[in-house]
Amino acid sequence: MAQQITAQQVTAEQDVVRHEGEVRTVTDADFAAEVLAAEPPVLVEFTAAWCGPCRMLAPVLAEIAREEAGRLRVAVLDVDANPETTATYGVLSMPTLMVFRGGEPVRSLVGARPKRRLLQEIADVV
Repeated sequence: MAQQITAQQVTAEQDVVRHEGEVRTVTDADFAAEVLAAEPPVLVEFTAAWCGPCRMLAPVLAEIAREEAGRLRVAVLDVDANPETTATYGVLSMPTLMVFRGGEPVRSLVGARPKRRLLQEIADVV
């Protein structure tokens, strides 16, 4: 028996494909859906516009998002615009990087670092 696919399902699938390999911006409103409910692990950078080390980390995260597409999602959350999620996870310093798997934080790192070191530090939880 053939399964019918709705237009909404097609749109959802297209969104997943379109955003694969990109750094996603998440907010308090969509954090649960985009991060906690995500199937692959998600690396979230808690960042701020005024944070110099965060700006230095942006190209590293973009490379990781492209190279690890399908295996790891990468997202950023602006702490100033999203205080609820920031407080929930006790983020006090920027950049804070957290890996979420199965809806739970499984690794937390503070500070910018080179791509190679970052990948080594999260390898066992991805």
